[in-house]
Amino acid sequence: MSTFAVGDEDFLLDGRPVRLLSGALHYFRVHEGHWEHRLGMLRAMGLDCVETYVPWNLHEPEPGRYVDADALGRFLDAVGRAGMRAIVRPGPYICAEWENGGLPHWLTGPLGRRVRTVDPEFLAPVEAWFRRLLPQVVERQVDRGGPVVLVQVENEYGSYGSDRGYLEWVAGLLRDCGVGVPLFTSDGPEDHMLTGGSVPGVLATANFGSGAREGFATLRRHQPSGPLMCMEFWCGWFDHWGRARAVRDAGDAAAALREVLECGASVNVYMAHGGTNFGGWAGANRDGELHDGPLRPTVTSYDYDAPVDEAGRPTEKFRAFREVLAEYAEGPLPEVPEPPARLGAPVSGVLDGWAPLDGVLEVLGGEETVSPVPPTFEELGVDRGLVRYRVAVPGPRQPYPLGVTGLRDRAVVYVDGRLAGVLDEEDAALPGPVAGPALVDLWVESLGRVNYGPRLAEPKGITGGVRHERQYLHGVRARALRLDAFGTESVAGVPFGPVAEAPGLYRGVLAVAGAGDARLRLPGATRGFVWVNGFCLGRYWSAGPQEALFVPGPVLREGANEVWVLELEGGGPSSVELDVL
Repeated sequence: MSTFAVGDEDFLLDGRPVRLLSGALHYFRVHEGHWEHRLGMLRAMGLDCVETYVPWNLHEPEPGRYVDADALGRFLDAVGRAGMRAIVRPGPYICAEWENGGLPHWLTGPLGRRVRTVDPEFLAPVEAWFRRLLPQVVERQVDRGGPVVLVQVENEYGSYGSDRGYLEWVAGLLRDCGVGVPLFTSDGPEDHMLTGGSVPGVLATANFGSGAREGFATLRRHQPSGPLMCMEFWCGWFDHWGRARAVRDAGDAAAALREVLECGASVNVYMAHGGTNFGGWAGANRDGELHDGPLRPTVTSYDYDAPVDEAGRPTEKFRAFREVLAEYAEGPLPEVPEPPARLGAPVSGVLDGWAPLDGVLEVLGGEETVSPVPPTFEELGVDRGLVRYRVAVPGPRQPYPLGVTGLRDRAVVYVDGRLAGVLDEEDAALPGPVAGPALVDLWVESLGRVNYGPRLAEPKGITGGVRHERQYLHGVRARALRLDAFGTESVAGVPFGPVAEAPGLYRGVLAVAGAGDARLRLPGATRGFVWVNGFCLGRYWSAGPQEALFVPGPVLREGANEVWVLELEGGGPSSVELDVL
């Protein structure tokens, strides 16, 4: 058993000064069959520690209903077997470019801006979740023979709020749940962020991608003693749909990493390996300096231009970082591990079944609700997926503009069964007028809840109303189609017919010889989701920059592999292609 402590200048392991060389790797963004390999890649790069967030909403999709809530413990066991230390950032808020910053929709829906405060209606569910989650952390602390050496109090709170009492409450809850290793906070190296996000008696760390000397100087003004650590050394960045891919020069990133280490600081490379936002869990940001502008949804890939790429391969940045880290590592670095099995040869398959969206909704959708105004996704209990809002335009009446107020995020609109337009602004109108009587269907998809900034916890769907000229149209019928409704048994009940070039659910089979990691492409598809053998790879979108989806080898099998494609906007894919990595 060992002890890990915060000293006046260094971290202390059994009283001996140590420097943490850590890398971020989120267990929930990597198929469990790849955990061992990815940890081996971090070791080979020169890291001796791994950091992970914990997404609350993934593990508690409904109050008191838990899904694979012990995954963190299994991951920490894998970290221990790899001979590495672990840093755990349990939230309750994590940002992480993850849906809703990890907060459950069933909590942010009714509470809104009351989240991340001392509001009792927020604190009670947090406490219930932490008491379910944290035993698996406590049991694996370093003083019990496990890998865990640090646990975070909240996450970048100084970028959001100033409720010091809330942060102190979270720190107290962690201690009450048995966390005995040092606690820490992490914030940008700016005065207002450090004053808003720090807790007396808790180690403060800084997040930045360059300018280590200036960043640590700011941190020292707020915390005169204690070990210096860059808890998020941003070596790359994430991508948004419809924008150019973010990249960072390997030499520039390696020089910035060296500067951190030359300051005598510990570091956590964010991300060492990014992975993938499987299952439609990618979050979104608001544009603008204050993060309150137009919505910018995050792509499915979380490659992050990291040193270990999305498929687990070493990059030029990996080699540059390995060279820097080798100078600070304890002992020689291990060899780069062999990659997991990869697809033996390219495969192409034909989609031979199709069902219209209305038909899919009849089988997999929730109960239809009728209300005077459109209910939000939160009111319908929808985390990821789409909602069909149906409203009647009375008649007879002459043509007038038909618009939506408070739209989040994108609506494909049909008038009397015919496509009338796609709306993607908060207040938008169809390009042509609509006469009455008419039946209007608005298929609204959530492109990801905001994960950072003042618009966190905002509702999804139609949050205002549907208007014809200035008049609100009341009597809205809404029906939800949740992504988690798509399962092998449930999809078997969908009445597939001949393929039609229209939105809907497509079905096909890929015959694979030599199963392994691959890339999936959907020529001709516009926007939607794809599943392989019931595993949701995530969202695809012709808007780019992502052009293919990563398929973990453990998802594929020799022989026949069933593929479902939920096309929401265009004519659907002409085929399904698996490419060799």
